[in-house]
Amino acid sequence: MKDPYKVLGVRRDASQAEIQKAYRELARKYHPDLNPNDKDAKKKFQEVQAAFEILNDPEKRELYDRYGSAFETIGRGGPSPGGTYTYTWTSGAEGLGGFEDILEQFLGERFGGGPGGLGDLFEQFRRSAGRAGTSTRTARGQDIQTEISIPFTTAVLGGEHELRIRRASGQLETIRVKIPPGIEEGKKLRLKGQGEPGLAGAGDLFVTVHVEGHPCFQRRGNNLYVQVPISLGEAAAGAKIDIPTPHGLVTLRIPPGISSGKKLRLAGYGVPAHGDQPAGDLYAEIQIVLPKNLSDSEVQLLRQIDQAHPQPELRAHLRW
Repeated sequence: MKDPYKVLGVRRDASQAEIQKAYRELARKYHPDLNPNDKDAKKKFQEVQAAFEILNDPEKRELYDRYGSAFETIGRGGPSPGGTYTYTWTSGAEGLGGFEDILEQFLGERFGGGPGGLGDLFEQFRRSAGRAGTSTRTARGQDIQTEISIPFTTAVLGGEHELRIRRASGQLETIRVKIPPGIEEGKKLRLKGQGEPGLAGAGDLFVTVHVEGHPCFQRRGNNLYVQVPISLGEAAAGAKIDIPTPHGLVTLRIPPGISSGKKLRLAGYGVPAHGDQPAGDLYAEIQIVLPKNLSDSEVQLLRQIDQAHPQPELRAHLRW
């Protein structure tokens, strides 16, 4: 078993916030979905998951700090460090037979029993252990925290995403997560009953969602923005062009004489309506693209057009 502190690259006195930050960075770096061609990424991701499960749980971390890699054996009631005997500790008074009874008999023979003696002391000990056993038997399973990265389009339209988690038992499990439309960066999804199993029911799985970028679209709230290149002729004479949207291709009307930077609004073509949120809008920012390799005569013609239509106020608004 590798040292979880070394796996996450944190100091032994690192805070929970530092541990969680290191985990998020490494989980994103080695996530199998983001490294489909890297055979070592999956193994490293599993090591990061296992290390985080130890250091993010105060009880497991304390056991590891005390016993090292043997902490799991200690936690299951295995060999006691520094001793030459072993015994199994079970919850409730019925589990206190064996070693405790032998200890009581041994001490009673030497120091006596009776009221106020060792008999009463051990009876109190039995009652306390019984109450602790009852608490253990009704304990709910531990919650699990994990993170995923989803495509931009899935965050806008919704869909499903597969994630793999490593249980405390060491078993890997694949879970399909339903992504609601319009989810934003950093939001958490709660999957009830998908955490660690427990005698009083399983814990929950909390999934922090990260949204990948898009090569063309940007999102601000529920509105989407896209830069749309048009030709010089389309800008001068106007045109009708098709552009992609979350709802399919839409015909956009370019008014004659439009300038670069002008934004045309398509109402309702942004992020779809979700929950109590109305549908957003799509803003198409026009970018006029000049033809390449203009001839000298074509350049001269453009200069003549500029001279015929002077615009002295074109840069009047610029200030330092």
